[in-house]
Amino acid sequence: MSRFSEETYNNWRKPASESEEQRISNAISMIKDAIRSSDDLKNKNIEIFVQGSYANNTNVKRESDVDVCVMLKDTFYCEYPDGLKDNDYGFSEGTNNFSDYRKLIVTALIEKYGQDNVKPGNKSIKIKSNSYRVEADAVPSFQYKNFKYKNSKTPNNYIEGIKFYTYNTHTEVINYPKIHIENGKIKNSETQRRFKRLVRIFKRIRYQMIDENEPVNKGITSFLIECLLWNTPNSIFNNYDSWTDRMSCPKISLQNNS
Repeated sequence: MSRFSEETYNNWRKPASESEEQRISNAISMIKDAIRSSDDLKNKNIEIFVQGSYANNTNVKRESDVDVCVMLKDTFYCEYPDGLKDNDYGFSEGTNNFSDYRKLIVTALIEKYGQDNVKPGNKSIKIKSNSYRVEADAVPSFQYKNFKYKNSKTPNNYIEGIKFYTYNTHTEVINYPKIHIENGKIKNSETQRRFKRLVRIFKRIRYQMIDENEPVNKGITSFLIECLLWNTPNSIFNNYDSWTDRMSCPKISLQNNS
C-alpha cells in the first residue's frame, strides 16, 4: 500500500505557484539589469540564461531559488578532435581572464543589490531573497565549444557547454546546461508530460523525508533525482494509469512505500 494518496501525488506533481514564479522572474530580470548596467560588462558578448530546475520546469515550491548562467562568449574554451588545435579552426588566444571576469560580475551584482545581499561562493554568486525576488545563484562562465563529440572540423559545428573554475580550489568545471534542458523536453514529450511531473513528486518526497527527520543522503540532490528518472524507461511513465501505480513500480520506487 502506498504511503501517500493519489491526491497527494497530484498536488506534488505541480510546479511552483504563480506568486513564486513572479518572484523567480524578478530575480532573473535584476541579474540581467545588473550586468547590462555595468560599464565594464555592457559591451561584452554575454549570454544570460536560466539553468537548473527552473529552466527544466522541475522546480517545486521548496526549492524556488533560481540558477542564472552569465556566459561570456568573447572568450571561449574548446575541446578538439585528436590532433587538431586552435589554428585549425581560425581561433586565436583569448584576452579575457576568468578570475577577472568573475570579479566584474561580483562588482556588478553588489552595485545592483548592495554588499549585504551578495555572497560570492565557490561556484556561484548568491543573491539573497526578499519579498520581491527569490534567492538566486549567478554562475559566471565562459562558453565551451566541444568539437570532439561531433568530430567536427568546422568552427560553427560544435556542442555548446559552459566552463568555469571554482573559487576556492580553482577546479575546472564543464557542463552542458542547454543540452540538459533539451533532453528534458524530449523526455517529457515522449512520456505524455509525465517525466517532469514525476521528478517534482520525487523531490517533494525527499523534502517530506527531511521534514520527518528520516535519513536522506546529501548526495541525493535534485539534479540526481532528475537524472535517475530521465534514465527510467518511458514505459514506466506511459503504461500505468495513476501516479500511485507508477510510484509503486519496483524499477523506480524509493522509500515512499510502507
